[in-house]
Order: sequence, then C-alpha cells, then structure tokens
Amino acid sequence: MRCPFCHHSEDRVVDSRSSREGRAVRRRRECIRCGRRFTTYEYIEERPLQVRKRDGEVEPYDRRKLLRSVQLACVKRPVSAVDIDAMLEEIERILDHSDEAEVGSGKLGEMVMDRLKTRDHIAYVRFASVYRNFQDLTEFYDEIKDLDARRAEMEIRRYQRELPLPSLEDSLP
Repeated sequence: MRCPFCHHSEDRVVDSRSSREGRAVRRRRECIRCGRRFTTYEYIEERPLQVRKRDGEVEPYDRRKLLRSVQLACVKRPVSAVDIDAMLEEIERILDHSDEAEVGSGKLGEMVMDRLKTRDHIAYVRFASVYRNFQDLTEFYDEIKDLDARRAEMEIRRYQRELPLPSLEDSLP
C-alpha cells in the first residue's frame, strides 16, 4: 500500500475492524517514512452472476425476481417466507461455489423445482406449470402422475423394514 502523502510503499497497520455490515475491512495504517496515518478499505470482489434465458438473452441474476416467482407458486400453501428464503439461500450458495459466471435459466428453474418438490407438491406443480410452459392438460396430468408415483414409492420405502442378515456365527451349529 502506498502512502497517499509521501508515496512510500511501507506502512504498518495500526487498527483493523470490520465495517459496512461485514462486507469490508477498515484498516488504519501509519507510513513508516513520514509517520502520517491513513485509512484503507478492503472489499471482496464480487463476481456478478449472469442468467442465460431460453431465447439466448443474458441478464444479471435478480434474487427479487426469483423470489417473486417462488412466492407466487407458494400462495396459500404451508410454505413459510423463512422456508422460501432458506431455499433461495441454498441455491445461491451452490451457485456461488460453482466456478461459472453464468447459469442457464433452465438449471435455475430445475434447482427451484427440486426444492419445492420436497416441500410442497402443489407449489411444485404451480411453479413447474409456468416454468415448463405446459400447453395442455396431458402435460399437467403426466407431471402429477409422476409426482404421485414418486410419493407412493417414498411411502413404500418409509414403511419397509430392512431385515438383518444372519451372521455366519448364528448359522453354524
């Protein structure tokens, strides 16, 4: 860091503290040559996430837009605002950990549907019907049949007990 007064490149940090709601580090520095103090701020360089839409258009990721679409699917359903926020936080954390600067709207929609499917089937079908752009009742019916089959399979697994295998010692006389 160069001193803003004498342009010497050596200084010492006198004080460091978090600022701007934890998004920056404020450092008080003292120049080794002239002894004058100055303040610097360090920020995390944020990588803006881009969303590639179906038509090829690219736009910045907008949490509010995704939040509105999920809230609309969850109207009058037992999915709380806290659940929705946690779902979006999880999706954003996964996207932040990926090395990609761009995500397809298809992948984003699938991530939302995967989470809605485990929370509320009606909200899932509402979101899927808009996202997948169902054109007729058969598409709607097929999606509901698939969802019902998965639910039945989960119920079977839930009530199936796994029987322990007898050990070799138990089978020997």
